[in-house]
Amino acid sequence: MSVYVVADTQAGLSSLCAMLEPKHPVTGDLLGAASIRGNDIAAVIVNADLRVVDNITALKAMSAAFSRIPKRIFVVNERTRLAVVQAYALGATHALLGPVKPAQLLAKLAQGETPSIVPSEPASSAREAASVGAASFASMFSAVTCGWAVNVAEAKDAGNVIAETIAEHGLSDWLATVRRHHEGTYQHCLLVTGIAVDFGLSLRMAKADIERLYAAAMFHDLGKARIPLAVLDKPGKLDAEERALIETHPAAGHAVLKGTPGVSAEILDAVRHHHEFLDGSGYPDGLCAESISDIVRILTISDIFSALIERRTYKQAMSRAAAYEVLQGMKGKLERPLVEAFRDVALNR
Repeated sequence: MSVYVVADTQAGLSSLCAMLEPKHPVTGDLLGAASIRGNDIAAVIVNADLRVVDNITALKAMSAAFSRIPKRIFVVNERTRLAVVQAYALGATHALLGPVKPAQLLAKLAQGETPSIVPSEPASSAREAASVGAASFASMFSAVTCGWAVNVAEAKDAGNVIAETIAEHGLSDWLATVRRHHEGTYQHCLLVTGIAVDFGLSLRMAKADIERLYAAAMFHDLGKARIPLAVLDKPGKLDAEERALIETHPAAGHAVLKGTPGVSAEILDAVRHHHEFLDGSGYPDGLCAESISDIVRILTISDIFSALIERRTYKQAMSRAAAYEVLQGMKGKLERPLVEAFRDVALNR
């Protein structure tokens, strides 16, 4: 795997190159002189202070060249959510908290390594759509963190790009691409959006209903921007206090979006209630069947399925078949006919 390193200091550049050179062919430049040459680069590693406006400007100027590279790892030395969000907004597929260790960096390069075979055009289209979606999620999370207005139009446009990709190339291609190139909360949000869209398409929902569905999916986990990263990305089981904190995210997302132009009452309802169950055992409001809308029922199934099949560093992803068995076992919590209708989405599409 050929790796290109970009850093804003000579010390940062030299240290990263020294970590990589025993295992990978490496080239590198200081950020101001960076220029990606050749088409054989499989990964780029960026080590730059994202609090510096000139660094951000330089990285934005390289975004078109970066987008052709499957793996884009940013080393983030400021341990804040805003720094991580900024990295993803600039095109990162992975963000590592510095100071990074050689074993950690090499493991990330090896993880889910892209095959040497040139990807097919559908995979490329899915990768581009996933990048658009991830950038939108990064923008929204950044806005919530900074107290700014969420760009609703941008999020809906990203959802539309994802929907068109799913309609043209199918769900399997989307799942493989997202799981290969994205991680954490953004991976989950991308998976949920694609799964919900494909579920809607399989149900032959009207275009307007598909639009509402992908909007709900794009916004559904926005409240997680209020959850500390130490809890949100904890590499292991949450304790009772951490679980209670995580369960505040639907109400937090609803509060952030309430009164925002372009976000309908139906979408707000989906954001707040996507963890409700028909038997009243969900949260935050303990709703029962008659109070849970159709769009929420679809979104909840998509959300659970996504959580089961996504890849995390601390847990093995379930197979699609095993994840569907879990859904089937949630009797009384999910609408049975919808779970049955989801079978083709889960197993075949």
